[in-house]
Amino acid sequence: MKTRGLIDIAEMTTEELDAMMDVALDIVENPAKYAESCKGKKLATLFYEPSTRTRMSFESAMLDLGGSVIGFSDAQSSSVSKGESVADTARTVECFVDVIAMRHPKEGAPLVAQMNVGIPVINAGDGGHNHPTQTLTDLFTIKRELGHLDNLVIGCCGDLKFGRTVHSLVTAMSRYPGVRFVFISPEELRIPEHVRSEVLDAHNIPYVETTSLEDVMPELDILYMTRVQRERFFNEADYLRLRDSYILTPDKLVTAKKEMRILHPLPRVNEISVAVDEDPRAAYFRQVRNGKFIRMALFLKLLGIEVK
Repeated sequence: MKTRGLIDIAEMTTEELDAMMDVALDIVENPAKYAESCKGKKLATLFYEPSTRTRMSFESAMLDLGGSVIGFSDAQSSSVSKGESVADTARTVECFVDVIAMRHPKEGAPLVAQMNVGIPVINAGDGGHNHPTQTLTDLFTIKRELGHLDNLVIGCCGDLKFGRTVHSLVTAMSRYPGVRFVFISPEELRIPEHVRSEVLDAHNIPYVETTSLEDVMPELDILYMTRVQRERFFNEADYLRLRDSYILTPDKLVTAKKEMRILHPLPRVNEISVAVDEDPRAAYFRQVRNGKFIRMALFLKLLGIEVK
């Protein structure tokens, strides 16, 4: 993967995914071995949208590898506010760094950046399209929590229409044998047709769609909760009507499997009650920590660094 970026999770083979998770697990177990592996390397974080976990995870991952970080967390503090294009920003930043992580509200913006530079660009989320490093985080979390990625029933609940993390997760998990999906959402926020046709139907992946979380809870191995995203709605009234469609509370987990795990890309608003946080099945904060380790492994792969 040297000099290649990561724009879409579909670009990675199953073998690359598995190898990267093996590296991430070794980082967890032997952090000192990797502490100086990116010494002299620089990451630019170009975040045109607000972010807490993703930006800090990228930055802390590079710092823990001994590298350094520059960039912006508010596009209005950069030359973007003067009208500079994504391509020109990327070409300028390329002069100073070895790798770029970009979050942008417009679908395809990180791809435009990658097409105009000679260093790896990592898509840190582009509109409602894709969020590949969140998917790497999700896969690594499932692997650490359950020990495997095959033969699972995965429930995705909430905003499945605009939820880029769900789209990426479905694409990645569809390559593992025995995986089945249960999509739980209001009619207005169903999984998009292109995901159904290009991923699920194209690979004969079984799935069902429902509006009832309670009805399907007993069969789930993973419950992937998402928030209804205000920033993706053009109509405030629609957002207000749909935002509380699903709220996970302890009583709704009574019928869930003991080994089931709850994931959430965060931030949450009120779709998971804080009372659920103490349930051992709640893995979403462990998921945040896993994001740093898998991004460390990604940097090593993209920069062509092997740690013996």
